[in-house]
Amino acid sequence: MSDDEISPISAREAKRLFADWTTAPALVLAVSGGPDSVALMWLAARWRRGLARGPRLVAVTVDHGLRPEAAREAREVKRLARALDVPHRTMRWTGDKPRTGLPAAARAARYRLLAQAARASGANHILTAHTRDDQAETVLMRLLRGSGVAGLSAMARLSEREGLVLARPFLDVPKSQLIATLRRARVSFADDPTNRDTAYTRPRLRALLPALAAEGASVDNLARLAARLARANAAVEVLADGAQRFLALRDQAGSHPGSGVRSFDAQAFAALPEEIRLRLLLRAINAVGHEGPAELGKVETLLAALDRAAAESDGRRRPARGQSRLKQTLAGALISLDKGRIHVEPAPARRRPRGGP
Repeated sequence: MSDDEISPISAREAKRLFADWTTAPALVLAVSGGPDSVALMWLAARWRRGLARGPRLVAVTVDHGLRPEAAREAREVKRLARALDVPHRTMRWTGDKPRTGLPAAARAARYRLLAQAARASGANHILTAHTRDDQAETVLMRLLRGSGVAGLSAMARLSEREGLVLARPFLDVPKSQLIATLRRARVSFADDPTNRDTAYTRPRLRALLPALAAEGASVDNLARLAARLARANAAVEVLADGAQRFLALRDQAGSHPGSGVRSFDAQAFAALPEEIRLRLLLRAINAVGHEGPAELGKVETLLAALDRAAAESDGRRRPARGQSRLKQTLAGALISLDKGRIHVEPAPARRRPRGGP
C-alpha cells in the first residue's frame, strides 16, 4: 500500500473531489454511519465551509430495519451532523422484507428513500461514498455473473437514478485513505458486521481480494479494468447511436416517437454488428417494456431467434396467413418479425390467475 493510500485527504484534494457541485442548490449525502459515508459528510462539510456561496448539504441515513444497532447508528450520524452544522434526516424502510434477494431489495429501497429525501430537500444530486475498493468488488461480482462490456464497466462517477443525478466523488479513492482522514480528525464511525457476513456475496469476494491481489487482480487493477471497459462501452454507445439514426433515416416506416412502438427494417438491422444489434434491441425493449430492464442473456437468445427466423424468410418456408415469423415477449415488450420488419411494442398485461389478488 502506497503512502498516498494511507494519507488523509487534504482540504485541497477535497475541493477537487467536490468541485463539480459548487453551484448545485442542494446535495443529499447518503450517510450510513460507516467510515466511507462518515468521511463523505465530514469532508463535504469542511469543503462547504470554505465556499462563500455553495450548495445546502443534507445528510440522510436509511434505516433498513434489519439490524437492532441501526437506529443507534442513525442517532450517532445525526449527532455528528449537528456538530458539522449539516441538517440530517433518517428514512426508514418499513413493511415486509423479502426472504430472498434481500441485498438487492435493500439497495433499491435505499435509493428510493434517498430520492424521496432529495426531492423534499430541493436537491437534484445524491452523493454516495462508494470507493475504489467497492468498484473492484463490483467488477468481480459482475465478472462472475458473466456480464457484458456495460456491466463490467461497473459503477460510473455520475449516473441517473430515480430521475436524479447519483454522484460518487470517491470512486477513485481507496477506503484506507478515508479511514486515515477520520482518524486524523478523531471522528468515530460505526462497524457494520454485515460487511463481514459471508452469507452474502460481496463479503465473500472481499475476503478473497488479498489472495487475488497476489495473483495480480489487485483493487487498483480491477478498478483500472472497469475504467477501460467504461471507455470502450462509451465508444460502442456512440456507434449504437449512429446505427439507430441510420435505421431511422433509411426507413420512413419505422419508429414514431410517442407511438409506443419501435419498428425497423430487418434486412438493414441484420447488416449491423452483433453487439450493436443487441444494444438496439435492449434499448427498444427497455423503452416500451413494463417489467423492468431486460437481461442481456435473454436478449442474446432473442437475437439468435430473430436471426434464425430471418434466415427462414429467404424463401425456404413461409408462415401461414396472419402469422408472424417470430413473436416473443420479454421484459414486458412484445417482439415480432413480420414481412421483413422487426416490431417492438408493449406486451399485453399478464392475466392474473383466477382467484388471485
